[in-house]
Amino acid sequence: MRMPITMLAAASAFALAGPALAKTIAVPAGEGAQTRLQEALITAQSGDVIELGAGRFSLTDGLSLDVDGVTLRGAGMESTVLDFSGQQGAGEGLLVTSDNVTLRDFAVENPKGDGVKSKGADNIVYYRVRVTWTGGPKETNGAYGIYPVSSTGVLVDGCKVSGASDAGIYVGQSKAITVRYSYVENSVAGIEIENSRDAHVTHNLVTRNAGGILVFDLPNLPVMGGGNTIIDSNIVVSNDTPNFAPKGNIVAGVPTGTGIMIMANETVIVNDNELAGNGTAQIMVVSYPKLFDDKRYNPYPRHIVLGFNQMSGGGRAPALPGGAELAAAFGGALPPVVWDGLGGKDAVGAITATKALNFNLPKQGVGLEQAAPAPIDLPVITSFQMTAGFGAPKELETRIAP
Repeated sequence: MRMPITMLAAASAFALAGPALAKTIAVPAGEGAQTRLQEALITAQSGDVIELGAGRFSLTDGLSLDVDGVTLRGAGMESTVLDFSGQQGAGEGLLVTSDNVTLRDFAVENPKGDGVKSKGADNIVYYRVRVTWTGGPKETNGAYGIYPVSSTGVLVDGCKVSGASDAGIYVGQSKAITVRYSYVENSVAGIEIENSRDAHVTHNLVTRNAGGILVFDLPNLPVMGGGNTIIDSNIVVSNDTPNFAPKGNIVAGVPTGTGIMIMANETVIVNDNELAGNGTAQIMVVSYPKLFDDKRYNPYPRHIVLGFNQMSGGGRAPALPGGAELAAAFGGALPPVVWDGLGGKDAVGAITATKALNFNLPKQGVGLEQAAPAPIDLPVITSFQMTAGFGAPKELETRIAP
């Protein structure tokens, strides 16, 4: 039986009005790349793949994506390069403000601001993305290389950053986070987790930064109360780059030669990491160092647990006031753990016997000039408990298949 013409017309109209089929949008390098790439980012629909060709994309302005469910994929982090050396504005190279986005297999070089920033972008994946400032460590470089903020569900996997004037990989005010198999060098901070919860930082290599891995909680931010973080199976070695952060930034106070630094956070486990040659301290646990007026804020570390970490060759060049004299007093090197002494008996403990230097600060907000440093053995913790669940949702891993 034939369908009446009116029914055929209605069916055709319905099909045209329905969701479009997912498609691949090819964007080759070459002349006009700025216009063609931004047009693809604007016109893409959920499920589409924007496929960047091999080569160098010379860009003069930042890019933005605000469509859910899009994949931006290059030919490899050494083959597809978004080059912002000629960028006119001061913003980030790429800004993502949509959910369920996958960024993979491309590089961003020399953005005037941050490298790749995602804001309010839930379930975002950064996979094999490289951000590099090719002129080396400079205060004028962008602050952050890979910069997801205000998100639930973040996976950063196999990425590489060099030259960030704040943090190479920074995750802020977010939850359900995994940062793994990534490499950061020549930045002020290698990896920073700030005002975030349920993070897993694992199997990364951070070297030749001022500080390796930071877990901070700061006042006066929309999201407060960071914690429930595991830092495990990372290699944190030879973080010896002089701190080149602009003055006034919180990371400008990170001493060169800091391996892992935990500030004003709670329930953080540091286990099975290799720390070597970090000149100030392999692990530092401190309170927020400044005065503040945020009544929601707890400036002290709480329930910081140090597990079975391999630590060697650190503390020989502490970038602290009187650091050389302190190291000499301890036989040439500070103990592997440095604690400011604040936070009470539950501030920091270890699963096995661990030596530490306690600065015995009298109160929060004062400087090391009021310290009374003394060696201590950290309290041995026989049991501890984390809130159930940490790390990015497992379903995000389906997006990094070949």
